[in-house]
Amino acid sequence: MNEIGEKIKELRRKKGLSQEELAEQAGINLRTIQRIENNESEPRGNTMHLICKVLDIHAEDILDYGKQTDNSFMVYFHLSVLSVFVIPLGNIILPMILWLTKKDKVIGLKESGANLLNYQIIWTVCSFLAMFQWAFSKIMHFHVRNIWIEIALGLYALNLILPIYFAIVSRKGNGRKYPSIIRLIR
Repeated sequence: MNEIGEKIKELRRKKGLSQEELAEQAGINLRTIQRIENNESEPRGNTMHLICKVLDIHAEDILDYGKQTDNSFMVYFHLSVLSVFVIPLGNIILPMILWLTKKDKVIGLKESGANLLNYQIIWTVCSFLAMFQWAFSKIMHFHVRNIWIEIALGLYALNLILPIYFAIVSRKGNGRKYPSIIRLIR
C-alpha cells in the first residue's frame, strides 16, 4: 500500500501537476488525493482509473502485481532476436515464448516485448520480400543491378545492431523502443 501513494505522487510531480490540479482533472475530491498520497488509503476501481487517465498511465504500472525489475532478463530478451541467424523465424519464436511466460512478472516487458515483436514481424516480412525479389531476379536472369540483395543484407545488419544496442540500453535500465510502423501485437 505504501508504494502506490508514493508512485502516484511521483508521477503527478513528473507531469507538473499539483494535488489540486490532479483532483480537478480527475474529478476526484482533493482530500481523496491527499489521503492516497499520504498512504492513508488505497485507490480502488474508478478512482484508480480516473487518476491513471489523467497521469496517462496504466493501473498495472502503479500496482505492479508482484512484478520485479529484471534488467538481465531484458538483456537476454533483446538478444534472443539474434537466434534468427541460427533458426529460421527464431527472431519471433524465441522472444514470443519469453514474452508470453514473463510479461506479467517483469516490469516494462509487456510494452517493450510487444514493441520488439511488432518490429521483428515487420522486419521478417520485409527481409523475406527482399530475398524473394533477389531470388526471382536470379531465376529470371535479369541483367540489371540487383539492389534487393543489398536491401536484404542491410536489413540483416540492422537486425544485428539493434538488438545489441537495445540489450546495452536495457542493462542500464532504460526503456527505449524499436522503430514501429505497424502495431500487430499490443
